[in-house]
Amino acid sequence: MDMVYNLDYITSASKNQCNAAVGFKWMLNQGLMAHHEEIVEFQRKGVSVIFLLRRNFLRRIVSLLANSYDKYAKQLNGTHKSHVPSTTEAEVLAKYKPWIKTTSLMAELKQTEETDAKAIEYFNNTRHIILYYEDLLKNRTKLNDVQEFLRLPYRDLQSVQVKIHIKPLSKQIENWKEVKDTLKGTPYQSFLLSN
Repeated sequence: MDMVYNLDYITSASKNQCNAAVGFKWMLNQGLMAHHEEIVEFQRKGVSVIFLLRRNFLRRIVSLLANSYDKYAKQLNGTHKSHVPSTTEAEVLAKYKPWIKTTSLMAELKQTEETDAKAIEYFNNTRHIILYYEDLLKNRTKLNDVQEFLRLPYRDLQSVQVKIHIKPLSKQIENWKEVKDTLKGTPYQSFLLSN
């Protein structure tokens, strides 16, 4: 962690005044929740936290399963890619339709909901902002909110990444009818309709 805190001082970008903020991506399923006691250290070091969450947990499952599949299948010229810069590559990755295990689907959705809530609770006393992936895609001004939160001068930010799963979920899940029947009439039914 000391190396991360000092990245601003040890990178060539800082010597050339090319960076205004330094950060890293730490996903909730990568040990963050198991080490939440160390969050106090974040507070002492003045770290700001940006939560990038999904509103639609079912889409999250599709992304996770497709990414996991590609780690072994390596569909793009024998290379695994989680993010792609072209629509051609995105279309190749989007061809895979995961089979979702419906016997544990409700428990998995509930667990995701609880984990997100617990993470926000753990970081409650740390300077943070909560963003939703879907909101960023629909409203480009959300990036302005991030820059303001980080106290950065406004810049027109552009991504080179292309969204992979753009079809309705009914076209992206192999056992769609079974998933639909499992979620029908539950608190998670809205995930079936949401893009």
